[in-house]
Amino acid sequence: MLLHHYRFEPDETLFDIEKFRTELGGSRSPIAPFKAALGEIQARLDERFRAGADIRDLVHGRAHCLDRLLAIAWEQHDWPDDGIALLAVGGYGRGELHPHSDIDLLLLLERDDDTPYREPLTAFITFLWDIGLEIGHSVRSLSDCSHEAAADVTVITNLIESRTLAGPERLREAMQHRLSPERLWPADHFFEAKWQEQISRHYRFNNSEYHLEPNIKSSPGGLRDIQMIGWVAKRHFATQRYEDLVAHGFMNDAELHILSQGQAFLWQVRYALHMLSGRAEDRLLFDHQRTIAEMFGYHDTPERLAVEQFMKRYYRHVTALARLNDMLLQHFDEAILRGGESLETVPLNERFEIKGGYIQARSRTLFQESPSALLELFLLMAEHPEIEGVRADTIRLIRDHRHLIDDRYRADPHHKRLFMALLRSRGNVARQLRRMNRYGVLGKYLPVFGQAVGLMQHDLFHIYTVDAHTLRLLKCIHGFRKPEARENFPVAADLVQQLPRLDLLWIAGLFHDIGKGRGGDHSLIGARDVEAFAWEHDLSERDTRLVSWLVENHLLMSMVAQKRDITDPEVISDFARSVGDETRLDYLYVLTVADINATNPTLWNGWRASLLRQLHGETRRALRRGLENPMERDDSVRETRDEAHSLLTTVGADMARVDRLWASLGEDYFLQYAPSEIAWQTQGILAHDGSELPLILLSAPTADMAEGGTKVFIHTRSVDDLFAATSAAMEQLGLSIHDARIATSSNNWTLNTFIVLDDHGHAIREPGRLEEIRRHLVEELDDPDDYPQIVTRHTPRQLKHFRVPTEVIIRQDPANERTLLELTAPDRPGLLARVGRIFMEQDIALSAAKIATLGERVEDVFFITDKAGAPLTDPERQRRLRERLIEVLDVRG
Repeated sequence: MLLHHYRFEPDETLFDIEKFRTELGGSRSPIAPFKAALGEIQARLDERFRAGADIRDLVHGRAHCLDRLLAIAWEQHDWPDDGIALLAVGGYGRGELHPHSDIDLLLLLERDDDTPYREPLTAFITFLWDIGLEIGHSVRSLSDCSHEAAADVTVITNLIESRTLAGPERLREAMQHRLSPERLWPADHFFEAKWQEQISRHYRFNNSEYHLEPNIKSSPGGLRDIQMIGWVAKRHFATQRYEDLVAHGFMNDAELHILSQGQAFLWQVRYALHMLSGRAEDRLLFDHQRTIAEMFGYHDTPERLAVEQFMKRYYRHVTALARLNDMLLQHFDEAILRGGESLETVPLNERFEIKGGYIQARSRTLFQESPSALLELFLLMAEHPEIEGVRADTIRLIRDHRHLIDDRYRADPHHKRLFMALLRSRGNVARQLRRMNRYGVLGKYLPVFGQAVGLMQHDLFHIYTVDAHTLRLLKCIHGFRKPEARENFPVAADLVQQLPRLDLLWIAGLFHDIGKGRGGDHSLIGARDVEAFAWEHDLSERDTRLVSWLVENHLLMSMVAQKRDITDPEVISDFARSVGDETRLDYLYVLTVADINATNPTLWNGWRASLLRQLHGETRRALRRGLENPMERDDSVRETRDEAHSLLTTVGADMARVDRLWASLGEDYFLQYAPSEIAWQTQGILAHDGSELPLILLSAPTADMAEGGTKVFIHTRSVDDLFAATSAAMEQLGLSIHDARIATSSNNWTLNTFIVLDDHGHAIREPGRLEEIRRHLVEELDDPDDYPQIVTRHTPRQLKHFRVPTEVIIRQDPANERTLLELTAPDRPGLLARVGRIFMEQDIALSAAKIATLGERVEDVFFITDKAGAPLTDPERQRRLRERLIEVLDVRG
């Protein structure tokens, strides 16, 4: 087994073998004493874990106890000869066992014929199951081992980590001889296969250490990455100890410390997970994160929850381990496997050169003699896109010298110029900033960024740490510069090419969330931080104002698009005044789109895209018109009516019937819809005239509006509970409502339009599915007396671990003579239908809604009036509504 600065000494008080043998001898059946011994061993281990014992003693101690029990169990069976042995392999072969780890066993036969051993083998395996051991076992002959190991790198990986538990040691030695690198899987082939295996494993986890519920074994930076280092080194150096890798020059003492500390921490977490879950659980689920944080001694503070502090420690460990894994495997490839190859070397300057496509320092004393080279290296990589990466020895030098980046270093004008030159380079700035973070340089140069490294927010909305999210945002911005971005991000792709200074966008992106975790409004804190950075790096006053404004207002555009009625000219005018000019608008749009995409991959959908595009376009028109010349409501209504009238005339509509229909609709209707939508709805209503069934029209996004959602238009008699019934019916169809516009004619007919997406956040386009939705809605809504009761489903597992208090803010919208109700509540199935029923109970009419689901919570805005169409101004009525919403929506189910 690979150990490091540690010698395992068995603790005989864990398992009294003599007492056990006595009890075994006095028992009629061996099963009970074995079961009792296993339970007592685990109970003692758990007690010591809670008391803070060295995790290595516990993990190796359990393996040692199992070794002895299995040897005694082996003695209980009659083996015909010494042609069979019991081996521990895999993790158990390394002498590592957590409470519910699989106990991997190999029953190794000397000969291919297993006939003489079948009966005792069956009895032995059955006995292990009967005493409650979770074993993974295989029965192989020596030749089987050779054949199967030759064909599968996973098999040989399992077999080279082996120990004899019972039977002759010569069989294991014979197996190892057959599996030696001279005969099977030489070190270079083994390394290549394991590296590809790791690449595939990392790919399954999006090549990121940062996940809401990480797998501590298989995620990047997890235990498998540590084991990978051991497997590769063992195959090449035939060593059993990590200290030996230092002697071989594969690692140094600092790296050994990172490995040792990281493994010990992950072992602690894994032990706790197994103990709490009662099974072999390697996913750090929300179910356990809070409990483990408390178990490890963390406490909530005004700034950070205990669970967030614990997860920050987790992410810092796995990030360090992932860095180490990358560097050591690259070093192994460069210095050991390819050390004899002649690689082309191209000088860059007197400090750096490119060797085999990778940049390296030309002197081992470079960073000590010229600390500015710690920044210059990343600038050179940005200027030379042909450089594939940094050579392992230079990565090691960076890590060993990054302590030189102190206050004096940061104050040096030359270093400031180097950093700004990187931001202003035409290369892939985002990639170089990620590398700087990967090698621990970025947080040293920008200490406020360093505070955000590994900082997790415990919710379902922000699925990355602050530093990972920030670097993903910058990667998104760089992605907008690529030709292929025009398909999915057409507006951002155009704007990013037109921005006068891309470096200002990099700066705003770096600082937009940097204030998190320090108490207070992170946007204001970040704005102050970026102002200080701009002043220190000699940005002009104008540029400083821009980056500060972007950081302070980076949430503004998203908030307006998702929470305000952007069909209202007054809303557009207010937003335009906040923005001030088109340059700020364009910067803010690109930053907002990147921010949403980098926060959570599920957030960006067609509807959010269309909202932001609409807000950007309307605001640009308002700015070009002039802030002193806002679009008046009457002008907007008249323009929309005239254009819709022209469209209907073109298709030969009966204009007299059109005018009669429009006479029953108020001005708000012509503010809420585009002329093309009004023409579409009008044609449908006139064609449906005389039918008693609800009119349901569906429209998938057209080619020129491919980013939008599917529109569902409902025209029917205005009745109580219609919104609640419609919401429930939509949910039954697996649809999520993102926008609702409710209009009622003077003759008491409703004209309701919903924007819906499927469970994957996509618009529905398939004709058969659209017709299925239409028929279902007609059937559900055709008779108000039959409106279904809201169907209650179980709340998804993850949501149960977040306590989002329901908050209700009620304020007035005097310009539109209505009341705005802002609702923040825990997400749950049927939420909109519940809200609709409460509105019905309280005699409230809904005119529009903006629906936003952000992880475990919803942030919805409802535009409401009383039944007479007047705003809700009575404080007592507002209080009753607020209390009723909280009463219903705070109940978890």
